[in-house]
Amino acid sequence: MCYPPILKMRNCWNLRSSKIVLIFFFTINALYAQSQFSKPEITFAPAEKYIYPINPGQPGSLAGTMGELRSTHFHSGIDIRTNNMIGFPVRASKSGYISRVTVGPSGYGNIIYLTHPDGNTTLYAHLDKFKGAVAKHILQEQYNAKKFDVDLFFTENQFRVNQGDTIALSGNSGSSSGPHLHFDIRDANNYALDPLKVADFPEVAETLPPAPEKIAVRTLDKNARINDRFGRFEFYAATRVGNNYSIASPIMASGVIGIEIIAKDRLAAKSPFYGGVNYIEMRVDSQLVFSQAIEKIDITETRAIYTLMDFKTFRNKGTRFYKLYIDDGNALKFYDKSPGSGKITVNKKKVSTVQITMKDSYGNSSMVTFQITPMEPVKEVKTLEPLTVPITYDITENVMTIAAKPCTAADTKAKIYVKGNVIEVLPDYGNFNRSVYLVDLRQTIPDSVVVCDNRIVPNINVSIPSGTAYKYYGDRMNIEFPAEALYDTLFLNTKYTMMKDSGEVYTIGDRTVPLKSSVQVSLLPARKINWTTSHAVYRQAGKGYTFVGGKLTNGRINFTTKEFGSFIVLVDRIAPSIKMVTVNSSAVRFKIRDELSGIDTFEASINGEWLLMHYDSKTATIWSELLNKNVPLKGNFELKVTDRAGNTSTFSKRIL
Repeated sequence: MCYPPILKMRNCWNLRSSKIVLIFFFTINALYAQSQFSKPEITFAPAEKYIYPINPGQPGSLAGTMGELRSTHFHSGIDIRTNNMIGFPVRASKSGYISRVTVGPSGYGNIIYLTHPDGNTTLYAHLDKFKGAVAKHILQEQYNAKKFDVDLFFTENQFRVNQGDTIALSGNSGSSSGPHLHFDIRDANNYALDPLKVADFPEVAETLPPAPEKIAVRTLDKNARINDRFGRFEFYAATRVGNNYSIASPIMASGVIGIEIIAKDRLAAKSPFYGGVNYIEMRVDSQLVFSQAIEKIDITETRAIYTLMDFKTFRNKGTRFYKLYIDDGNALKFYDKSPGSGKITVNKKKVSTVQITMKDSYGNSSMVTFQITPMEPVKEVKTLEPLTVPITYDITENVMTIAAKPCTAADTKAKIYVKGNVIEVLPDYGNFNRSVYLVDLRQTIPDSVVVCDNRIVPNINVSIPSGTAYKYYGDRMNIEFPAEALYDTLFLNTKYTMMKDSGEVYTIGDRTVPLKSSVQVSLLPARKINWTTSHAVYRQAGKGYTFVGGKLTNGRINFTTKEFGSFIVLVDRIAPSIKMVTVNSSAVRFKIRDELSGIDTFEASINGEWLLMHYDSKTATIWSELLNKNVPLKGNFELKVTDRAGNTSTFSKRIL
């Protein structure tokens, strides 16, 4: 590790062979640790380079990289492994001052922001403990505010540090999936920069190139086809020679198509961890058609990931595909070198070769190659599988795909009902197993579709263009869309269902369609609700429910949401559970949980005086920390835990 600059030495760990020198060193180091925050007289080296914040100078490894696709955001920094342990000293990567500290139960958990003379800020997250004078200050502020979660800002002269100073201990706080240090470098405009490009970290240099797992090819207009079909189709990049991969069989296609890819960058040999692939180029017949370079990320626009990632596939399958085309609503600044949108118009006259080149932050590269064979759309597709239901439909972009079991070879027409009119159409393609009909929703929005006496009702009420404020008024629900709410044109479907137990379900949109920002919803229940604090709106999430909130005003239930889906009003009258883990004069520790609405607040006291309780939401654990460590916990202890529905549980015990 690299020790404080007061010693003016590098490679200090080599002194371990001398016991005398070690004793001298640790004595000086202890004195330095006591005084490092009390004397802010520090001279910052203008050309100071970043150092690795965990065990600088010793081999390290990563569990994540900047730009990697996460569920709701681009990963903004690197995840530094700590051997699945907490308590590693976290070193200031450069000299500067602590400008901000955040403490919370989720997200990044405990965070330090360190601002440097060059205007950049380094961020250190998922910390276990803060060190030095700032630690005492944070604790005092928590007691002053009588709050566990705090967000504190500091001036330049409050907590100044030298490069290499220990500012914290690594941990597992917040939503971390395991002990590690999350490390960001952000510029003065709050853009996250790639630490592996900005800093020279020889501790984690790697030579392995990215590797593709799957390619997806999808139709981008109603007349396009892939292997005779409309839709999205996945192919394994199965054949490998060195760093070159290929798809053995050609892909037949016509019209305008888009390419997607799952690609990962293995961070070390035999490591189970992968990073994202920030640099991707695609060529068709050696002509560059698409280029992506993720070199900085706007922290304020995390949800923009939904335009780069195939959101529908992620929601349905959990896989994260990069789109190698710039979709509608994608305003990300990653495509400055891209000559166009990346959408491919299939050449009707020749077989085309597609080459996708992937590079990591170190320049290691690999390539995947496949061929596109032109084809003319056909009406009879022999390979269509049998349907398991009489009729079904799906919506992709602007096209509704309807698949139905044909009743006779002669009667294959679909009847499309639109505002009292009937339009009869033949299938776009099919076989004896199924007939497939394609409807361009920009031209026709069906009220219902009937094939062989089987009917679907898509419940599409209106088409809402992106970039426009819109208010939808329905029988049971009103929805207000701000101008910035949508990425692309929305074909809004709504549905109201009364269940057998008189519960009412309000379906608003499709959960596979992302929202850019919140929409306002107002529901009109069919039955009177004697609304209390125990009532709330919940969104159905798999087999469970996610708390949304809401209030009843003048007979209508009002709430905001950033997610489409099915909503229901539920009543939570069950108080949170409190399970004692440890209660003694040194510390108290509990597990707290709530099965429906979730934990809202918790508050502890000893002899009527407020007591700080730390909270880790992922483990549902809270534990105490005294302002004065020399005073034991003795007397009447009380803990109150309240859920979002207002239900409260209390634990009381006299500590002897």
